[in-house]
Amino acid sequence: MANTKSAIKAARKTTRLTARNKATKTKIKTLHKKFLAAAKGEDKEAAKAAAKAYASAMDKATKSGVVHKNAASRAKAQTAKVVFAK
Repeated sequence: MANTKSAIKAARKTTRLTARNKATKTKIKTLHKKFLAAAKGEDKEAAKAAAKAYASAMDKATKSGVVHKNAASRAKAQTAKVVFAK
């Protein structure tokens, strides 16, 4: 249990930020699954739209510090490779 006032505040902050990070990561995983499903299909426009949504979510997660910028860049490059291969 936290003893000082600042430690109590830090504990509150940690629970709030953990919940935000978990929600963001869950959203990113869902968008990635949707992208993979769209990429397996024949509809090129659906795959492109799913890739765009996934890349946007990765950029937002990078901006808030949930995902490292190099990890986001790598993920976006992989999705672009799949989309433009079609």
